[in-house]
Amino acid sequence: MYYQGVKKQIVLRPEGKKKLQVEGMDPLLQRIFSSRGISQPEQLERTLNRLPSPWLLTGMEAMVEQLTNAIESGRKICIVADFDADGATSCAVGVRGLRLLGAEQVSFVVPNRFEYGYGLTPEIVELVKQQQAEIIITVDNGISSIAGVAAAREQGIKVLVTDHHLPGDNLPEADVIVNPNLPDDEFPSGNIAGVGVIFYVLMALRSRLRDSHWFERRGLEQPNLAQLLDLVALGTVADVVALDQVNRILVHQGLLRIRSGQCHPGILALIEVAGRQYNRLNAADLGFAIGPRLNAAGRMDDMSLGIQCLLSDDADYCKNAARQLDELNQDRKDIEGQMKHEAMQLLSEMKALDEKHLPAGVCLFNRDWHQGVIGILASRIKDRLHRPVVAFAPADNGEIKGSARSIAGIHIRDVLSEIAAKHPKLLNKFGGHAMAAGLSLQMHDYPPFALAFDEVVRNKLEHIDLEQKVYSDGELDENYLNLNFAEQLQQSATWGQEFPEPVFHGLFDVIQCRIVGQQHLKFVLRLPFNSLLIDAIAFFTEKPESWLGCRKINAAYALDINEYRGSRSIQLMLKYFERVE
Repeated sequence: MYYQGVKKQIVLRPEGKKKLQVEGMDPLLQRIFSSRGISQPEQLERTLNRLPSPWLLTGMEAMVEQLTNAIESGRKICIVADFDADGATSCAVGVRGLRLLGAEQVSFVVPNRFEYGYGLTPEIVELVKQQQAEIIITVDNGISSIAGVAAAREQGIKVLVTDHHLPGDNLPEADVIVNPNLPDDEFPSGNIAGVGVIFYVLMALRSRLRDSHWFERRGLEQPNLAQLLDLVALGTVADVVALDQVNRILVHQGLLRIRSGQCHPGILALIEVAGRQYNRLNAADLGFAIGPRLNAAGRMDDMSLGIQCLLSDDADYCKNAARQLDELNQDRKDIEGQMKHEAMQLLSEMKALDEKHLPAGVCLFNRDWHQGVIGILASRIKDRLHRPVVAFAPADNGEIKGSARSIAGIHIRDVLSEIAAKHPKLLNKFGGHAMAAGLSLQMHDYPPFALAFDEVVRNKLEHIDLEQKVYSDGELDENYLNLNFAEQLQQSATWGQEFPEPVFHGLFDVIQCRIVGQQHLKFVLRLPFNSLLIDAIAFFTEKPESWLGCRKINAAYALDINEYRGSRSIQLMLKYFERVE
């Protein structure tokens, strides 16, 4: 039997502990939502009034007091951002939002990953000092910047940290910290991205300024901060955070603004260069088409280009910047392809592609690899091997930088914390989430780290089923394989990370199979003993020529709507398929 990529098992998604019951809703749709933890209709609501109060965030009162004083006294504020899509959108939301609220002197600094590395470091503080800023606001970073915060405080610069990354054992001595993942924080979502945190700060700040009659005193119109939600949606999806109800609301509202044409020129330009239609954009487009192009600036060059694209109101400038970002993204794809080929060769030499020799935790290093692409590489290899992976590239002064990606059940930052506790001098620094993390160490420490990583991961894998599975919401008969049900699925929820779009499975007769675009397969399928013909497509198929002539497949798929020359029809997006005949 042939199968697409790695052999997987198609299994039914477990039913929810509590069943959703909504009068008038299709029973299948109710079952789909129940299996994703939805038991009450209110959990599906996506209006802004369903967002929790920003005042639930620890430190928000002190944060707002600091920012109110800064705005009223006209102090210079500098935002220090991360160099990924979440950091870029967080920066744009922070700059635009503070200016809307009346701040007159707001600038930004984003570290170039190749010169300064991640976060607020003492070197970045020097750049801020050159701008004569009196206040630093970190966005999407800062919770681990102990040395950078100390350096800023020594220079007399206040530091206000907004972040969502998991805190370490020690916190920086900032003037105030807002992070939903602080211990004992009462905010109901620890999943909001960095862009969500700074958006919440702005909402609380606007509330306080309104109560103090700031806008009336200055003759300013109270701004509608919802105009920033297109940026919030992009950063949230691009950072692959879990789409709990808070994030589903933020993303849905941002998409509504984009589809109505009320988005910022930079977002519109990125949509256009990606070949998408703004009026039909969905969350998957943000994650797979728009986000990578924005991320390319930070991976390949300097994220300042991406941030300026999001900050500019000049449509022509934005179109030019988007074209540059698109070119950088193509360069990234080319480099990624070469690195993946080299990684597979390394794994083959290690005999790691043989299950008997496969390490529990995989470490890979090549002196020629690109720092900005190792995160994507680690993710690709993780998907292939279904094991936690760290990919390393050389840095300066005998140091190497690693990017780690994990699988469900293995908290990758906890793995690194355990290694640091057992081997205190092994890691120079590290930080991150449950599924992704970054680290640095000396080149000569790579072999002992690889051994320690494998050991710690192996201990954690004992209770985890490593067989790769594709979760299905069941089989569909011809009554559901239509445009109406596909539209229901698209419109009823915001699908994404940890709130996955519905996937179904079934056995199909292959009426036609052909290769398109070198790596993609286009099918015409039919349910057995049925006359209904259905189009299907599979992207980036390994050895596509091997599928020509197949007569029957078992496939897991999502329902999609194909639009061509004004005509709309149902199309199956094949997630996984096996050759039966």
